[in-house]
Amino acid sequence: MDAALRYARGVPDTGPIHDCTGALVAGGRAARMGGIPKGLLRIDGEPIAVRTLRLFGALFDDALVVANDPAPYAGLGARVVGDLLPGKGAPGGLHAALASARTGWVFAAACDMPFVSEAGVRLLAAHRGDADAVMVRFGGRLEPLHAFWSRRCLPVLERLLRDGDPSLRDLAAAVRCRIVDEPEWRAIDPGGRALANANTPEEAARLGLAADAASA
Repeated sequence: MDAALRYARGVPDTGPIHDCTGALVAGGRAARMGGIPKGLLRIDGEPIAVRTLRLFGALFDDALVVANDPAPYAGLGARVVGDLLPGKGAPGGLHAALASARTGWVFAAACDMPFVSEAGVRLLAAHRGDADAVMVRFGGRLEPLHAFWSRRCLPVLERLLRDGDPSLRDLAAAVRCRIVDEPEWRAIDPGGRALANANTPEEAARLGLAADAASA
């Protein structure tokens, strides 16, 4: 039975998602967060990055962190890589993840998403098939940093990044992107909690996040 059909029938896979690297995209200065590394914001006393990397370790063959300042993430047990094309923001982080992966697929998640879930990752994984990328459309917006990307995307991403400053959604439009629409996503995550992220102190407070005492 096709993986997506199994999931639709309530019979999701439970084993490892092979040939995939979990990539936590931590970015750069976190200026809107007052310079605090967003991946070190704590939920229930634990840094987001620790929670997410633990999930990656349970699901995937490998895990890495993309961060231009490696120090905050150096002790978390995952490789830390920097942008290969500096100054390109989150698209540059995705490019670095794909270029550094040792697997055919990458699941890329933003470092400020505290509620990335196994159920959500597995739903997206079940839709990969012959697509180059798989992501959610929720609230009318694509979520390219909670998404599967094939390393087949790398030449396209590199060309677009060298030619200009594309958005992540521009990158998604340039490859064979399979979209999981909101009704299907709501079946496992009714409120879109797994897609929530914190770019500002106000958003962090709303999600119940606290600053890491060592970084404050």
